[in-house]
Amino acid sequence: MILECARAGATKTGLMYKAYLSYAQVTEYLQYLQQNDLLAYEQGTQLYRPSEKGFKFLSLSSDLNELMAVPNSKFSLNNQ
Repeated sequence: MILECARAGATKTGLMYKAYLSYAQVTEYLQYLQQNDLLAYEQGTQLYRPSEKGFKFLSLSSDLNELMAVPNSKFSLNNQ
């Protein structure tokens, strides 16, 4: 959720509100994402943005979600 919210650039406070996280949570997650090169902090603008690796992760995550989506009609009670 943090990577998705930071797609267009976001401040730490903005990420807290958009991702519904506390200050302690967002601080911990930002540190983790930066250590794993998924998120970058821009000093001049003071914004967080996904890195190239972060954008690739978002793309792959989206692809996986599409693959796992199950049409409702498959499990409908009418089709038993």
